[in-house]
Amino acid sequence: METLNQYRAFIQKVLLDFAQHHQPNSKEAELELQPIFDVQRDRYQLLYIGWHNKKRIYTPILHFDIKDHKIWLQLNTTEEDPTAELIKLGVPKEDIVLGFQSPFMRQFTEFAVS
Repeated sequence: METLNQYRAFIQKVLLDFAQHHQPNSKEAELELQPIFDVQRDRYQLLYIGWHNKKRIYTPILHFDIKDHKIWLQLNTTEEDPTAELIKLGVPKEDIVLGFQSPFMRQFTEFAVS
């Protein structure tokens, strides 16, 4: 349980740090970067939501789940590597799954297969 609570805190830290450093500029005042934490179901997202140039924006940019005591990166539409931040915080690579990759391709990464 301690590891699970640590993983929850680590994911939240990664998402909050990303949100803090990537806030939309003042010209995009109607657009916000919104972290969403569902700790009960272990689902965590960061998304852009609001309006830009009279167009509705609702775009998830990062999505993590915790399943079977492993952190699953389900979506990363950024050019940054959130798994590197998790590793710096102490998460072993064998506890990170790149869920956006096919199960077949995961065996060729340095991370967990599932």
